Amino acid sequence: MFTGIITNRSKIIDVRKTGSGLYVEFTKPKSWNLKPGESVSVNGICSTVVRKTPSSFAAEYMEETILKTTLGAWKRGNEVNLERSLKSGDALHGHLVMGHVDTAGKIVDIQNRKWSKILKIKIPSKLMMLIAEKGSVTLDGVSLTVVSRGSDWFTVSLISYTLKNTNLKNLKSGYNVNVETDIIAKYLNTTQIHDSDASV
Repeated sequence: MFTGIITNRSKIIDVRKTGSGLYVEFTKPKSWNLKPGESVSVNGICSTVVRKTPSSFAAEYMEETILKTTLGAWKRGNEVNLERSLKSGDALHGHLVMGHVDTAGKIVDIQNRKWSKILKIKIPSKLMMLIAEKGSVTLDGVSLTVVSRGSDWFTVSLISYTLKNTNLKNLKSGYNVNVETDIIAKYLNTTQIHDSDASV
């Protein structure tokens, strides 16, 4: 589990196909003492460390993850957001993030403000029931607050700190981002569906 508070950024060193999956190698933050089997959020995707060296670590991804995320477009040299998993007693500064991406959303508009940017993201309309105005959402692993919403879109505001400390500053209109909806909204929606079924 994660919080959506990015602590480091990394570069992709290598991307290789492994059957229907992908093997991806990343630069490792100097202060990180990773171990094989450890979970790391990479652009919002919960990734298991399968190999490490003093300067890098690698993860493997299955076909389902590739289909639902931006993984298929990753290339050598791309910058990614990193966050290590929560430990008992850690402060929860963002919100509860599982690293289970729901979809790759498309940036359809960017409004530049003096100290911030407003992003408009389009996602499948069936997921909008999980997007609450002023609620939480994760984009490429970054915990953000929903500003407004429509039938198949929502907006978020990126403050100067977020633009400086994450790779979201590199986004342009037409780019795709990993979107994870709020886990509480998911459970509430599941409960509502079961309640509705039971009343029929």
